[in-house]
Amino acid sequence: MQFNSYFFIMAFLPAIILIYFLSNKLHILAGKIVLILGSLIFYAYSDKKMLFFLCASIAINYIFTLLIQKMKWKKIFLSIPIIINAGLLLYFKYLNFVIENINSLLKTNYILKDLILPIGISFFTFQQIAYLVSVYRKELKNNYFVDYLTYILYFPKLLMGPLAEPTDFIEQINNPDTKKINWDHIAEGLKIFSFGLFKKVLLADTFANAVYWGYTYIDTATSIDWFLIMLSYTFEIYFDFSGYSDMAVGISRMLNITLPMNFDSPYKAISIRDFWKRWHISLTKFLTKYIYIPLGGSRKGKVLTYINTMIVFLVSGIWHGANWTFILWGSLHGTLSILDRIFENTEKKLIEPVRWFFTFTGVNLLWLLFSASSVKQWISILKTMFSFQNTTISEGLISVFKISESALINQVFHLDDLNANVRGLWLLLFFIMAYGICLIPENNYKKLSKLSATTMILASIACVWGILCLSMESVFVYFNF
Repeated sequence: MQFNSYFFIMAFLPAIILIYFLSNKLHILAGKIVLILGSLIFYAYSDKKMLFFLCASIAINYIFTLLIQKMKWKKIFLSIPIIINAGLLLYFKYLNFVIENINSLLKTNYILKDLILPIGISFFTFQQIAYLVSVYRKELKNNYFVDYLTYILYFPKLLMGPLAEPTDFIEQINNPDTKKINWDHIAEGLKIFSFGLFKKVLLADTFANAVYWGYTYIDTATSIDWFLIMLSYTFEIYFDFSGYSDMAVGISRMLNITLPMNFDSPYKAISIRDFWKRWHISLTKFLTKYIYIPLGGSRKGKVLTYINTMIVFLVSGIWHGANWTFILWGSLHGTLSILDRIFENTEKKLIEPVRWFFTFTGVNLLWLLFSASSVKQWISILKTMFSFQNTTISEGLISVFKISESALINQVFHLDDLNANVRGLWLLLFFIMAYGICLIPENNYKKLSKLSATTMILASIACVWGILCLSMESVFVYFNF
Protein backbone atom coordinates (compact mmCIF):
# COMPACT_ATOMS: atom_id res chain seq x y z
CA MET A 1 0.00 0.00 0.00
CA GLN A 2 1.26 3.46 -0.85
CA PHE A 3 0.27 6.89 0.40
CA ASN A 4 -0.63 8.03 -3.13
CA SER A 5 -3.61 5.71 -3.60
CA TYR A 6 -7.37 6.16 -3.34
CA PHE A 7 -7.67 3.26 -0.91
CA PHE A 8 -5.09 4.71 1.48
CA ILE A 9 -6.42 8.28 1.41
CA MET A 10 -10.14 7.52 1.33
CA ALA A 11 -10.34 4.41 3.51
CA PHE A 12 -7.24 3.20 5.35
CA LEU A 13 -5.99 6.50 6.80
CA PRO A 14 -9.37 7.83 8.06
CA ALA A 15 -10.16 4.40 9.57
CA ILE A 16 -6.82 4.18 11.40
CA ILE A 17 -7.13 7.70 12.82
CA LEU A 18 -10.72 7.12 13.99
CA ILE A 19 -10.11 3.66 15.50
CA TYR A 20 -6.83 4.79 17.10
CA PHE A 21 -8.39 7.64 19.06
CA LEU A 22 -11.46 5.60 20.00
CA SER A 23 -9.19 2.80 21.25
CA ASN A 24 -7.16 5.23 23.34
CA LYS A 25 -10.35 6.00 25.28
CA LEU A 26 -10.38 2.36 26.40
CA HIS A 27 -6.69 2.04 27.23
CA ILE A 28 -3.32 3.31 26.02
CA LEU A 29 -2.40 -0.29 25.14
CA ALA A 30 -5.42 -0.57 22.84
CA GLY A 31 -4.19 2.39 20.77
CA LYS A 32 -0.77 0.77 20.32
CA ILE A 33 -2.38 -2.50 19.22
CA VAL A 34 -4.39 -0.56 16.61
CA LEU A 35 -1.16 0.92 15.23
CA ILE A 36 0.53 -2.50 15.21
CA LEU A 37 -2.34 -4.30 13.46
CA GLY A 38 -2.87 -1.42 11.04
CA SER A 39 0.84 -1.44 10.18
CA LEU A 40 0.81 -5.19 9.55
CA ILE A 41 -2.15 -4.75 7.20
CA PHE A 42 -0.33 -1.85 5.52
CA TYR A 43 2.80 -3.98 4.97
CA ALA A 44 0.88 -7.09 3.88
CA TYR A 45 -1.01 -5.03 1.31
CA SER A 46 2.36 -4.13 -0.26
CA ASP A 47 4.30 -7.36 0.25
CA LYS A 48 2.22 -10.26 1.63
CA LYS A 49 4.91 -12.85 0.84
CA MET A 50 7.52 -11.10 2.99
CA LEU A 51 5.30 -10.46 6.03
CA PHE A 52 6.60 -13.68 7.63
CA PHE A 53 10.21 -12.52 7.11
CA LEU A 54 9.45 -9.17 8.73
CA CYS A 55 7.76 -10.82 11.73
CA ALA A 56 10.58 -13.39 12.12
CA SER A 57 13.16 -10.61 11.99
CA ILE A 58 11.28 -8.65 14.65
CA ALA A 59 11.01 -11.70 16.95
CA ILE A 60 14.71 -12.60 16.67
CA ASN A 61 15.84 -9.04 17.31
CA TYR A 62 13.60 -8.68 20.34
CA ILE A 63 14.98 -11.91 21.84
CA PHE A 64 18.45 -10.43 21.56
CA THR A 65 17.34 -7.23 23.33
CA LEU A 66 16.28 -9.43 26.27
CA LEU A 67 19.63 -11.24 26.20
CA ILE A 68 21.46 -7.89 26.18
CA GLN A 69 19.55 -6.88 29.31
CA LYS A 70 19.95 -10.13 31.23
CA MET A 71 23.26 -11.72 30.20
CA LYS A 72 26.82 -10.78 31.12
CA TRP A 73 28.38 -10.65 27.64
CA LYS A 74 26.33 -7.69 26.46
CA LYS A 75 28.67 -6.71 23.62
CA ILE A 76 28.48 -10.22 22.16
CA PHE A 77 24.67 -10.24 22.28
CA LEU A 78 24.68 -6.81 20.65
CA SER A 79 27.17 -7.78 17.94
CA ILE A 80 25.42 -11.01 16.91
CA PRO A 81 22.05 -9.44 15.88
CA ILE A 82 23.80 -6.49 14.22
CA ILE A 83 25.84 -8.95 12.12
CA ILE A 84 22.68 -10.96 11.35
CA ASN A 85 20.76 -7.82 10.32
CA ALA A 86 23.59 -6.48 8.19
CA GLY A 87 24.20 -9.95 6.73
CA LEU A 88 20.56 -10.41 5.69
CA LEU A 89 20.51 -6.93 4.17
CA LEU A 90 23.65 -7.71 2.15
CA TYR A 91 22.32 -11.17 1.25
CA PHE A 92 19.08 -9.89 -0.24
CA LYS A 93 20.58 -6.80 -1.89
CA TYR A 94 24.08 -7.90 -2.89
CA LEU A 95 24.25 -11.67 -3.40
CA ASN A 96 23.35 -11.59 -7.10
CA PHE A 97 25.56 -8.54 -7.59
CA VAL A 98 28.51 -10.49 -6.16
CA ILE A 99 27.71 -13.54 -8.30
CA GLU A 100 27.50 -11.38 -11.45
CA ASN A 101 30.89 -9.81 -10.74
CA ILE A 102 32.50 -13.18 -9.97
CA ASN A 103 31.14 -14.55 -13.24
CA SER A 104 32.45 -11.52 -15.10
CA LEU A 105 35.86 -11.55 -13.44
CA LEU A 106 36.56 -15.30 -13.39
CA LYS A 107 34.55 -16.25 -16.50
CA THR A 108 32.39 -18.61 -14.44
CA ASN A 109 28.70 -19.42 -14.86
CA TYR A 110 27.27 -19.45 -11.37
CA ILE A 111 23.46 -19.22 -11.50
CA LEU A 112 21.84 -16.14 -10.04
CA LYS A 113 19.54 -16.69 -7.07
CA ASP A 114 15.80 -16.10 -7.35
CA LEU A 115 15.54 -13.56 -4.52
CA ILE A 116 12.65 -11.28 -3.61
CA LEU A 117 13.85 -8.16 -1.82
CA PRO A 118 11.64 -7.52 1.22
CA ILE A 119 10.08 -4.08 0.87
CA GLY A 120 11.49 -1.60 3.36
CA ILE A 121 14.31 -3.91 4.49
CA SER A 122 16.89 -1.11 4.39
CA PHE A 123 14.80 1.05 6.69
CA PHE A 124 13.46 -1.47 9.21
CA THR A 125 16.93 -3.07 9.47
CA PHE A 126 18.46 0.26 10.53
CA GLN A 127 15.57 0.86 12.96
CA GLN A 128 16.19 -2.54 14.57
CA ILE A 129 19.90 -1.76 14.92
CA ALA A 130 19.03 1.57 16.53
CA TYR A 131 16.73 -0.18 19.02
CA LEU A 132 19.36 -2.81 19.89
CA VAL A 133 21.97 -0.11 20.57
CA SER A 134 19.48 1.89 22.66
CA VAL A 135 18.84 -1.17 24.84
CA TYR A 136 22.59 -1.81 25.14
CA ARG A 137 23.24 1.79 26.18
CA LYS A 138 20.29 1.71 28.61
CA GLU A 139 18.70 4.71 26.89
CA LEU A 140 15.21 3.17 27.17
CA LYS A 141 13.36 3.18 30.49
CA ASN A 142 11.63 -0.09 29.62
CA ASN A 143 11.87 -2.74 26.92
CA TYR A 144 8.22 -3.67 26.44
CA PHE A 145 7.42 -5.89 23.46
CA VAL A 146 4.37 -3.82 22.47
CA ASP A 147 6.45 -0.63 22.43
CA TYR A 148 9.11 -2.37 20.35
CA LEU A 149 6.51 -3.61 17.86
CA THR A 150 4.94 -0.18 17.57
CA TYR A 151 8.33 1.45 16.99
CA ILE A 152 9.47 -0.98 14.27
CA LEU A 153 6.13 -1.44 12.50
CA TYR A 154 4.71 2.11 12.67
CA PHE A 155 3.38 2.37 9.12
CA PRO A 156 4.17 6.00 8.19
CA LYS A 157 7.91 5.31 8.55
CA LEU A 158 8.04 1.53 8.00
CA LEU A 159 8.89 1.44 4.30
CA MET A 160 10.86 4.61 3.65
CA GLY A 161 11.46 6.38 6.94
CA PRO A 162 12.26 8.89 8.21
CA LEU A 163 14.46 6.97 10.65
CA ALA A 164 13.37 7.80 14.20
CA GLU A 165 15.26 7.49 17.48
CA PRO A 166 13.70 4.74 19.69
CA THR A 167 13.73 6.82 22.88
CA ASP A 168 12.00 9.79 21.28
CA PHE A 169 9.35 7.70 19.51
CA ILE A 170 8.52 5.47 22.47
CA GLU A 171 8.25 8.46 24.82
CA GLN A 172 5.63 9.92 22.48
CA ILE A 173 3.48 6.80 22.20
CA ASN A 174 3.46 6.51 26.01
CA ASN A 175 2.58 10.16 26.61
CA PRO A 176 -1.05 10.28 27.89
CA ASP A 177 -1.39 13.87 26.66
CA THR A 178 -1.21 12.71 23.02
CA LYS A 179 -4.06 10.19 23.19
CA LYS A 180 -6.92 12.61 22.53
CA ILE A 181 -7.70 14.02 19.12
CA ASN A 182 -6.19 17.47 18.52
CA TRP A 183 -7.99 19.33 15.74
CA ASP A 184 -5.11 21.75 15.22
CA HIS A 185 -2.83 18.78 14.65
CA ILE A 186 -5.38 17.26 12.27
CA ALA A 187 -5.37 20.50 10.24
CA GLU A 188 -1.56 20.75 10.32
CA GLY A 189 -1.23 17.11 9.28
CA LEU A 190 -3.69 17.46 6.41
CA LYS A 191 -1.85 20.55 5.22
CA ILE A 192 1.60 19.00 4.99
CA PHE A 193 0.16 15.70 3.69
CA SER A 194 -1.55 17.62 0.87
CA PHE A 195 1.63 19.45 -0.07
CA GLY A 196 3.51 16.13 -0.05
CA LEU A 197 0.85 14.52 -2.26
CA PHE A 198 1.10 17.44 -4.71
CA LYS A 199 4.89 17.10 -4.82
CA LYS A 200 4.61 13.41 -5.64
CA VAL A 201 1.75 13.10 -8.12
CA LEU A 202 2.16 16.34 -10.06
CA LEU A 203 5.84 17.30 -9.84
CA ALA A 204 7.80 14.09 -9.19
CA ASP A 205 5.72 11.93 -11.52
CA THR A 206 5.91 14.46 -14.36
CA PHE A 207 9.68 14.76 -14.05
CA ALA A 208 9.81 10.94 -13.83
CA ASN A 209 8.15 10.77 -17.24
CA ALA A 210 10.90 12.99 -18.64
CA VAL A 211 13.59 10.73 -17.15
CA TYR A 212 11.83 7.65 -18.50
CA TRP A 213 11.70 9.25 -21.95
CA GLY A 214 15.43 9.99 -21.78
CA TYR A 215 16.48 6.44 -20.96
CA THR A 216 14.02 5.05 -23.51
CA TYR A 217 15.54 7.19 -26.27
CA ILE A 218 19.06 7.24 -24.86
CA ASP A 219 20.72 6.94 -28.28
CA THR A 220 18.77 9.76 -29.94
CA ALA A 221 18.42 12.27 -27.08
CA THR A 222 20.43 15.43 -27.76
CA SER A 223 22.98 17.18 -25.56
CA ILE A 224 20.44 19.72 -24.31
CA ASP A 225 17.92 16.91 -23.80
CA TRP A 226 20.32 15.24 -21.37
CA PHE A 227 20.92 18.41 -19.41
CA LEU A 228 17.15 18.69 -18.98
CA ILE A 229 16.81 14.98 -18.17
CA MET A 230 19.57 15.29 -15.57
CA LEU A 231 17.75 18.21 -13.96
CA SER A 232 14.49 16.26 -14.21
CA TYR A 233 15.93 13.40 -12.17
CA THR A 234 17.31 15.88 -9.64
CA PHE A 235 13.83 17.30 -9.16
CA GLU A 236 12.10 13.90 -9.41
CA ILE A 237 14.06 12.28 -6.59
CA TYR A 238 13.68 15.34 -4.37
CA PHE A 239 9.95 15.90 -4.86
CA ASP A 240 9.33 12.15 -4.69
CA PHE A 241 11.22 11.47 -1.45
CA SER A 242 10.51 14.77 0.28
CA GLY A 243 6.88 14.39 -0.78
CA TYR A 244 6.78 10.98 0.91
CA SER A 245 8.46 12.41 4.01
CA ASP A 246 5.95 15.28 4.14
CA MET A 247 3.09 12.78 3.89
CA ALA A 248 4.60 10.58 6.63
CA VAL A 249 5.03 13.61 8.88
CA GLY A 250 1.48 14.75 8.11
CA ILE A 251 -0.05 11.36 8.94
CA SER A 252 1.90 11.24 12.19
CA ARG A 253 0.88 14.78 13.09
CA MET A 254 -2.76 13.73 12.83
CA LEU A 255 -1.95 10.91 15.27
CA ASN A 256 -0.14 13.38 17.60
CA ILE A 257 3.22 11.78 16.84
CA THR A 258 6.20 13.84 15.68
CA LEU A 259 8.61 12.29 13.18
CA PRO A 260 12.03 13.91 12.57
CA MET A 261 12.63 16.32 9.71
CA ASN A 262 14.10 14.52 6.71
CA PHE A 263 14.73 17.42 4.30
CA ASP A 264 15.71 21.05 4.83
CA SER A 265 15.75 22.68 1.38
CA PRO A 266 18.79 20.62 0.24
CA TYR A 267 19.12 22.37 -3.13
CA LYS A 268 19.93 25.60 -1.30
CA ALA A 269 23.18 23.98 -0.08
CA ILE A 270 26.44 25.83 -0.69
CA SER A 271 28.75 22.83 -0.20
CA ILE A 272 28.51 19.04 -0.35
CA ARG A 273 28.77 18.86 3.45
CA ASP A 274 25.97 21.40 3.70
CA PHE A 275 23.93 19.30 1.26
CA TRP A 276 24.21 16.24 3.50
CA LYS A 277 23.08 18.27 6.49
CA ARG A 278 19.91 19.02 4.52
CA TRP A 279 19.27 15.82 2.46
CA HIS A 280 17.83 12.63 4.05
CA ILE A 281 18.71 14.09 7.44
CA SER A 282 17.56 11.07 9.44
CA LEU A 283 19.89 8.75 7.50
CA THR A 284 22.81 11.16 7.90
CA LYS A 285 22.18 11.30 11.66
CA PHE A 286 21.92 7.50 11.85
CA LEU A 287 25.21 6.95 10.00
CA THR A 288 26.88 9.64 12.11
CA LYS A 289 25.66 8.22 15.45
CA TYR A 290 26.10 4.51 14.75
CA ILE A 291 29.12 4.43 12.40
CA TYR A 292 31.06 7.72 12.20
CA ILE A 293 31.23 8.48 15.94
CA PRO A 294 32.00 4.86 17.04
CA LEU A 295 34.85 4.84 14.50
CA GLY A 296 36.27 7.92 16.22
CA GLY A 297 34.58 10.66 14.24
CA SER A 298 36.84 13.68 13.93
CA ARG A 299 38.52 13.15 17.31
CA LYS A 300 41.59 11.21 16.14
CA GLY A 301 43.28 13.52 13.68
CA LYS A 302 42.69 14.62 10.12
CA VAL A 303 43.69 11.40 8.34
CA LEU A 304 41.35 9.19 10.38
CA THR A 305 38.60 11.81 10.01
CA TYR A 306 38.89 11.52 6.23
CA ILE A 307 38.95 7.71 6.41
CA ASN A 308 35.88 7.66 8.67
CA THR A 309 34.09 10.05 6.32
CA MET A 310 34.79 7.83 3.34
CA ILE A 311 33.61 4.71 5.22
CA VAL A 312 30.30 6.40 6.05
CA PHE A 313 29.69 7.41 2.45
CA LEU A 314 30.66 3.96 1.17
CA VAL A 315 28.12 2.44 3.58
CA SER A 316 25.55 4.96 2.32
CA GLY A 317 26.25 3.97 -1.28
CA ILE A 318 26.05 0.25 -0.52
CA TRP A 319 22.85 0.77 1.49
CA HIS A 320 21.15 2.41 -1.50
CA GLY A 321 21.55 -0.51 -3.88
CA ALA A 322 23.53 -3.31 -5.51
CA ASN A 323 25.30 -1.60 -8.37
CA TRP A 324 28.71 -0.06 -8.97
CA THR A 325 26.86 3.18 -9.69
CA PHE A 326 25.77 3.43 -6.04
CA ILE A 327 29.22 2.52 -4.72
CA LEU A 328 30.87 5.12 -6.97
CA TRP A 329 28.13 7.65 -6.08
CA GLY A 330 28.89 7.19 -2.38
CA SER A 331 32.66 7.30 -2.96
CA LEU A 332 32.46 10.54 -4.96
CA HIS A 333 30.26 12.21 -2.36
CA GLY A 334 32.76 11.08 0.27
CA THR A 335 35.65 12.49 -1.75
CA LEU A 336 33.89 15.82 -2.24
CA SER A 337 33.04 15.98 1.47
CA ILE A 338 36.71 15.42 2.34
CA LEU A 339 37.76 18.13 -0.14
CA ASP A 340 35.20 20.42 1.50
CA ARG A 341 36.96 19.91 4.82
CA ILE A 342 40.42 20.45 3.36
CA PHE A 343 39.52 23.62 1.43
CA GLU A 344 36.87 24.94 3.81
CA ASN A 345 38.63 28.26 4.47
CA THR A 346 39.26 28.84 0.76
CA GLU A 347 35.62 28.09 -0.10
CA LYS A 348 34.39 30.63 2.44
CA LYS A 349 36.13 33.39 0.46
CA LEU A 350 33.85 32.74 -2.51
CA ILE A 351 30.48 34.45 -2.72
CA GLU A 352 27.53 32.19 -1.91
CA PRO A 353 25.96 32.16 -5.42
CA VAL A 354 29.21 30.74 -6.83
CA ARG A 355 29.41 28.13 -4.06
CA TRP A 356 25.75 27.22 -4.67
CA PHE A 357 26.30 26.86 -8.43
CA PHE A 358 29.22 24.45 -8.07
CA THR A 359 27.45 22.46 -5.34
CA PHE A 360 24.22 22.17 -7.31
CA THR A 361 26.14 21.18 -10.45
CA GLY A 362 28.06 18.50 -8.56
CA VAL A 363 24.88 17.12 -6.98
CA ASN A 364 23.21 17.01 -10.41
CA LEU A 365 26.07 15.13 -12.08
CA LEU A 366 26.10 12.60 -9.23
CA TRP A 367 22.30 12.17 -9.33
CA LEU A 368 22.75 11.31 -13.00
CA LEU A 369 25.16 8.57 -11.92
CA PHE A 370 22.61 7.43 -9.32
CA SER A 371 19.93 7.08 -12.02
CA ALA A 372 22.13 5.32 -14.60
CA SER A 373 22.09 1.53 -14.99
CA SER A 374 25.89 1.35 -15.14
CA VAL A 375 28.97 3.51 -14.76
CA LYS A 376 29.64 2.99 -18.48
CA GLN A 377 26.20 4.37 -19.32
CA TRP A 378 26.79 7.40 -17.07
CA ILE A 379 30.10 8.19 -18.80
CA SER A 380 28.45 7.79 -22.21
CA ILE A 381 25.69 10.23 -21.26
CA LEU A 382 28.25 12.75 -19.98
CA LYS A 383 30.09 12.55 -23.31
CA THR A 384 26.84 13.26 -25.15
CA MET A 385 26.03 16.18 -22.86
CA PHE A 386 29.38 17.93 -23.03
CA SER A 387 29.96 17.34 -26.73
CA PHE A 388 27.21 19.92 -27.46
CA GLN A 389 26.82 18.46 -30.95
CA ASN A 390 23.05 18.93 -30.94
CA THR A 391 21.49 21.64 -28.80
CA THR A 392 17.86 21.30 -29.91
CA ILE A 393 15.19 20.05 -27.52
CA SER A 394 13.42 16.94 -28.80
CA GLU A 395 9.68 17.16 -29.33
CA GLY A 396 9.20 13.92 -27.40
CA LEU A 397 10.76 15.44 -24.27
CA ILE A 398 8.65 18.58 -24.58
CA SER A 399 5.47 16.52 -24.91
CA VAL A 400 5.86 14.73 -21.55
CA PHE A 401 5.36 18.03 -19.74
CA LYS A 402 1.96 18.62 -21.35
CA ILE A 403 -0.22 17.25 -18.55
CA SER A 404 -3.94 16.51 -18.90
CA GLU A 405 -4.79 19.76 -17.11
CA SER A 406 -2.74 21.90 -19.52
CA ALA A 407 -5.63 22.78 -21.85
CA LEU A 408 -7.87 23.86 -18.95
CA ILE A 409 -5.12 25.96 -17.33
CA ASN A 410 -4.30 27.57 -20.68
CA GLN A 411 -7.94 28.54 -21.05
CA VAL A 412 -8.45 29.80 -17.47
CA PHE A 413 -5.26 31.88 -17.41
CA HIS A 414 -5.44 32.93 -21.09
CA LEU A 415 -2.19 31.20 -22.02
CA ASP A 416 -3.30 29.94 -25.44
CA ASP A 417 -1.45 32.63 -27.40
CA LEU A 418 1.66 32.22 -25.27
CA ASN A 419 1.50 28.45 -25.64
CA ALA A 420 1.21 28.79 -29.41
CA ASN A 421 4.21 31.14 -29.65
CA VAL A 422 6.57 29.66 -27.04
CA ARG A 423 7.88 26.21 -27.89
CA GLY A 424 8.02 24.03 -24.78
CA LEU A 425 6.02 26.44 -22.59
CA TRP A 426 4.93 23.71 -20.19
CA LEU A 427 8.46 22.35 -19.91
CA LEU A 428 9.60 25.86 -19.01
CA LEU A 429 6.77 26.31 -16.47
CA PHE A 430 7.58 23.03 -14.72
CA PHE A 431 11.25 23.92 -14.35
CA ILE A 432 10.42 27.44 -13.11
CA MET A 433 8.00 25.93 -10.59
CA ALA A 434 10.56 23.34 -9.46
CA TYR A 435 13.35 25.87 -8.99
CA GLY A 436 10.96 28.23 -7.22
CA ILE A 437 9.75 25.61 -4.73
CA CYS A 438 13.30 24.37 -4.06
CA LEU A 439 15.00 27.75 -3.67
CA ILE A 440 12.46 30.28 -2.38
CA PRO A 441 10.08 29.13 0.39
CA GLU A 442 11.01 27.77 3.80
CA ASN A 443 10.83 24.00 4.25
CA ASN A 444 7.31 22.60 4.83
CA TYR A 445 8.38 20.95 8.10
CA LYS A 446 9.47 24.27 9.58
CA LYS A 447 6.07 25.77 8.73
CA LEU A 448 4.15 22.81 10.14
CA SER A 449 2.26 24.78 12.79
CA LYS A 450 1.41 27.76 10.57
CA LEU A 451 -2.29 27.64 9.62
CA SER A 452 -2.96 30.92 7.80
CA ALA A 453 -5.94 31.23 5.48
CA THR A 454 -3.65 31.46 2.43
CA THR A 455 -1.74 28.34 3.43
CA MET A 456 -4.90 26.32 3.97
CA ILE A 457 -6.38 27.44 0.64
CA LEU A 458 -3.18 26.36 -1.12
CA ALA A 459 -3.23 23.07 0.78
CA SER A 460 -6.86 22.49 -0.25
CA ILE A 461 -6.00 23.10 -3.91
CA ALA A 462 -2.98 20.80 -3.60
CA CYS A 463 -5.12 18.09 -1.99
CA VAL A 464 -7.91 18.20 -4.58
CA TRP A 465 -5.48 18.43 -7.49
CA GLY A 466 -3.39 15.61 -6.04
CA ILE A 467 -6.39 13.30 -5.60
CA LEU A 468 -7.56 14.03 -9.15
CA CYS A 469 -4.14 12.91 -10.39
CA LEU A 470 -4.41 9.49 -8.73
CA SER A 471 -5.84 7.70 -11.76
CA MET A 472 -2.60 5.65 -11.85
CA GLU A 473 -0.74 4.77 -8.64
CA SER A 474 2.99 5.36 -9.15
CA VAL A 475 5.76 3.82 -7.07
CA PHE A 476 7.99 6.04 -4.91
CA VAL A 477 11.66 6.10 -5.91
CA TYR A 478 12.86 4.85 -2.50
CA PHE A 479 10.18 2.13 -2.36
CA ASN A 480 12.71 -0.46 -3.58
CA PHE A 481 15.57 0.69 -1.33
